Amino acid sequence: MKKLLIIGHAQHGKDTAAGFLRDLYGYKFKGSSVAASEIFLYDKLKEKYGYTSPEQCFEDRVNHRSEWYDLICEYNKDDKAALAKVIMKDSNIYVGMRSNVECEECLRQGIFDLVIGIWNPRKNLEHKGSFDIDIWEKSDIIIPNSGSLADLGNRLILIEPLLKS
Repeated sequence: MKKLLIIGHAQHGKDTAAGFLRDLYGYKFKGSSVAASEIFLYDKLKEKYGYTSPEQCFEDRVNHRSEWYDLICEYNKDDKAALAKVIMKDSNIYVGMRSNVECEECLRQGIFDLVIGIWNPRKNLEHKGSFDIDIWEKSDIIIPNSGSLADLGNRLILIEPLLKS
């Protein structure tokens, strides 16, 4: 089974796409934000924001996107692929990488076989302080998410040959 990286701006449909790939082809995935909250962010931020669980920390991430970006970069300071390696131990898909430097290092180390960009033209782009990957440059394929959920699912069905090559 190919190892996938799904990238895109916030709320463009990355987790939804990963869910379709799970349901269609049996992939296992974990989002970077969920993993980071469980692994280290909850412990780092619980006193500052009064969190009582990693789930509460995760749910509040939208209010602290730049801080999360910086803390994940700090976690990866000695090995830019550190978080990806932890996630990929139990998953086939990493969802939501935010740093171009980390993306380049993961690709250099061969951690991913295919990079899928999810793009919703109806949604805003993020500030470079929380997402600095050019999905048009780094993605092997861009999946538009500009219609219904069924449309997204049908577009993901079309990439099956890429998943099996």
